[in-house]
Amino acid sequence: MTSEDEHGDDKEGAARRGSRRPGLLKAAGVVLAGALVLSAAGAGWAYWHLNHNIKSVDINSALGDDRPAKAVTTPTASASASASAAPLPSGAVNILVLGSDSRSGKANAKLGGGNSSGARSDTAMVVHIDEGRTKATVVSIPRDTLVTRPSCPTSSGGTTSVAYNAMFNSAYSVGGPVCAVKTVESMTNVRMDHYIEIDFSGFAKLVDALGGVTVTTDEDIDDDKSHLHLKAGEHHLGGTKALALARTRHGIGDGSDLGRIGLQQKLVKALLKQISSTDLLTDPTKLYKVADAVTGSLTTDTGLDSLGELMKLGQSLKGLSSDEVKTVMMPVVTAPSDPNRVVANEPEASDLWASLK
Repeated sequence: MTSEDEHGDDKEGAARRGSRRPGLLKAAGVVLAGALVLSAAGAGWAYWHLNHNIKSVDINSALGDDRPAKAVTTPTASASASASAAPLPSGAVNILVLGSDSRSGKANAKLGGGNSSGARSDTAMVVHIDEGRTKATVVSIPRDTLVTRPSCPTSSGGTTSVAYNAMFNSAYSVGGPVCAVKTVESMTNVRMDHYIEIDFSGFAKLVDALGGVTVTTDEDIDDDKSHLHLKAGEHHLGGTKALALARTRHGIGDGSDLGRIGLQQKLVKALLKQISSTDLLTDPTKLYKVADAVTGSLTTDTGLDSLGELMKLGQSLKGLSSDEVKTVMMPVVTAPSDPNRVVANEPEASDLWASLK
C-alpha cells in the first residue's frame, strides 16, 4: 500500500487474473448477510449486482498438487445449523489476505499511488482460524522480506523463473494471486485454504460509505509521498486519508515497512469499530453502498467467489471475539545483503508457521 517501489522491486510483467483479519471477514459476512435480506425483500437485481461484483481466480487448478497438504480436521456440526440446513464450516482454515494497489492514472496519483504502472501487493496477512473458529492468529508478512520466489504458472500457460533474494511482494507483480499463494506456501510450508484480495481504491470507497473512521496516532505523520500530514492524536478520516494512512511509511519511525504494519493494524481496528457501531440493517441505502464497496473491491479464490460462500464464512466466525484474535508479525531481522531489506528470523519464523498447521 505504498506509493511506489521505494527500493527497486522486481519489475517483471504482471500476470493477473480477474480478489484482514478474521474479525474483518466476520464484519464483511454481516454486510453480505444484509445484502441477502435486501434480495429477499425483492431487490433481486441488487443481489445479482453484488454477487457479480466479486472477481475470482482458480488457484487450486493453477497449482494442482504441488503444494502443502491440507490440514486434516474432525468434521463437526455447527450448533447454529438447523436439522435441515447444511452445517457451517468449523474446521481450521488458513486464508492469505492481500492488499493490492494500482499505481497508474491521475485518480490514483491523487490517492498517493505514485506513477509506476501495474499493481502491487504491499500488504500481506496469513489469517489462521483455529478449529472451532473461536480463536485466530493473524501474521503480517513485511513486503520488504527477501525470499526465494518459486517458479509459478502464468495465465498464458507459461511459467516464471525461480528467483533468489527476491522481494516478497514481487511474487504478485510477476504471477498475480497464484504466484503470491505459491510463494507464501513455499516459505511457510502451510497450505492456504483460501485467498482474499482487497483493492485499496475500493477500500477508500468503503470507508466513505461508512462515514469515515476514527483513529489515534501516537506521533506526527508528515509524508509527502502518501500525501498525509497528521498531528499526533485522534482523527476522523475519510476514505482518501484513511488510504493514505494505510500506505504511509516515510513519515513514521525509521521509514520502513515495519512501522507501517502497525498503522495498518490501527486502521483495521478502527474500521471494525465503525462497522460494528453502524446499524446497517436499518438503513438499506447505506447497507447497499457498503455492500457494493466491499464486493466491488474483492478478488477471491473460487471457493469464496459468491455472496453465499462469503456469508457462510462470516457466519462461521460469529463465535470469534476480538479478544481471541492474536496479531503478530513474522519474525524478521535485517538482511545481511541489504540494510533496507529483512529476512525471516530463524528458527522463530519456522516455529510460528508450524504452530499454524
